[in-house]
Amino acid sequence: MTPPDTHVDAETALDHAPAGHKDDLRLWLRMLSCARLIEAEIRRRLRINFDTTLPRFDFLAQLERAPDGLTPGEISRRMMVTGGNVTGLAARLEEEGLIERRAVREDRRAVTLRLTPSGRREFARQSAAHEDWVAELLGGLSATDRGALLRLLDRTRRSVRGAISEGGA
Repeated sequence: MTPPDTHVDAETALDHAPAGHKDDLRLWLRMLSCARLIEAEIRRRLRINFDTTLPRFDFLAQLERAPDGLTPGEISRRMMVTGGNVTGLAARLEEEGLIERRAVREDRRAVTLRLTPSGRREFARQSAAHEDWVAELLGGLSATDRGALLRLLDRTRRSVRGAISEGGA
């Protein structure tokens, strides 16, 4: 006889939780689970297809959105990572010829980081694949389902922002 599965995910564990906020917790865990599944698969595919990581992809994406470049501090804030993480990523991407540093005219101590032409081409390849992967992963949803989900997630975001602005506990 096979022993019962002792691994229980957090959402299943809620089945035995008392009434009240159980549905709210289940919804939060389901959203988190979906996001984690998609992210893990994107990470895997970036590694296999481009020998890169999601942070490197995100770094290049930030620079793609800012043709005039960004300071390391701006990238750090946008990516919500430490300056040390940005410094290390920037050094490796610069070594590979994907980004370049440029001194700021007004302050020679400050630098902006920009994609090189090679970096633009590489990011274009990666972002096209990324877009296809996301479409594939969400391909089981109809256009109607995607539209409904977008509307519900927009309402969810507004609800969360409202709760935050009201100074919740």
